[in-house]
Amino acid sequence: DCGQNFHGAVFHALAWAMWKTYLGRPEADPYRALSMGVLGGTLRNSRRLEEALPVLEAYLAITQRYGLEATGAQTNLANCLGDLGRHDEALVLC
Repeated sequence: DCGQNFHGAVFHALAWAMWKTYLGRPEADPYRALSMGVLGGTLRNSRRLEEALPVLEAYLAITQRYGLEATGAQTNLANCLGDLGRHDEALVLC
């Protein structure tokens, strides 16, 4: 930890690097799941909603499949769906 809070393009690049780092791990690995959540979150924060949606859906599916903490995954997916105007689908996750 270098004590800096990254945002924007730098944070997005770090999220991609994190995803690439942990991609080779087993699907049930919590770091792999976390990296997927971080990547989905940065895509959403960059307003790349159509790209974020499948990443966040996959993140939620993996957390549920392997009994990982899913509250954050549900919230991020619901927020992305809301941003896309898909409010009925978002409410089901809340």
